[in-house]
Amino acid sequence: MLPGCLLSTVVVLAGIPSDGETSRDEFARVANRMIKAINAAEFETLCKEFNEEMSKAFPETRCREIFTKLTKEFGKIKSLDAPRFPSAAAALFVLHCEHGSLDFTLNLDAMARVAGMRFVPHVDEVVPEKNESALALPFNSRWLVVWGGDTAELNHHHGVRSQRFAFDLIGVGPDGKTYKQDRSRNENFYAFGREILAPADGVVTEAIDGVRDNAPGSMNPFSAVGNAVFIQHGKNEVSVLAHLKQGSVRVKAGDQVKRGQVLGLCGNSGNSSEPHLHYHLQNGVVMQDAAGIKCFFDKLVVTKQETKETKTNYSPVKGDIISSD
Repeated sequence: MLPGCLLSTVVVLAGIPSDGETSRDEFARVANRMIKAINAAEFETLCKEFNEEMSKAFPETRCREIFTKLTKEFGKIKSLDAPRFPSAAAALFVLHCEHGSLDFTLNLDAMARVAGMRFVPHVDEVVPEKNESALALPFNSRWLVVWGGDTAELNHHHGVRSQRFAFDLIGVGPDGKTYKQDRSRNENFYAFGREILAPADGVVTEAIDGVRDNAPGSMNPFSAVGNAVFIQHGKNEVSVLAHLKQGSVRVKAGDQVKRGQVLGLCGNSGNSSEPHLHYHLQNGVVMQDAAGIKCFFDKLVVTKQETKETKTNYSPVKGDIISSD
């Protein structure tokens, strides 16, 4: 990342982040030391937290200039909220100042040295309790809810802010199984190649289509969502449909889509060990900064322990087999 500058109420500073991981507690310790130094105008102390690249980009004279302006505009920093973690190398804090609040993103390297930082004015976000748009299931046929629900026991996404109400869904065949023959080939999974549909009208904000499908059992954390489509339904409603088949995505950013329109095919791309669809609803277009929204589908058929029931305004949970009819 390149060094930034002071633009009105926005300060952006950035060094070169590291791929190494640092314990989450260390972020809070470093952030508190930095805030103490900024409030006391002890810029030499502040700069001692920087790694080599950050020190070259922002020497003490530059820090003094920037943080003097920041303090003049926002006043002293009075407190900070508990951090959120958009990645292993970054933490996001909300700083409460005398004259407003700031979002403070802190990057640390593997030695817990500051590799990057960013300060922008904090805007209170809107997180709807549930979807406002009427949502249809994003597929036809029958699918098993492998992960879904409001607790960590039901949903392994629950600890991730944007994905806390996400679903992982695997296609089910006429025999009730999720694959035929064996699990060695993507083509043996009923989900692989099934059409994935827009759950509601909206505008495509992102469309990714170049990620290779994994062999079953292999995962690609370097491109976690794999091939994916993001659709904005309303100001605070964005659908994320991930792990689509390479080369199958039929839309592009900026396209208007209609409920039920084919977006692509189910695949096994990204951080996925077998063909499945990941679906969740969030309150913004940027996944790492968004909060998850619990979603209820307006009509679906739920099979549980061989009992079928048509439900309306229902949010599936782990173990449900669901279909549109």
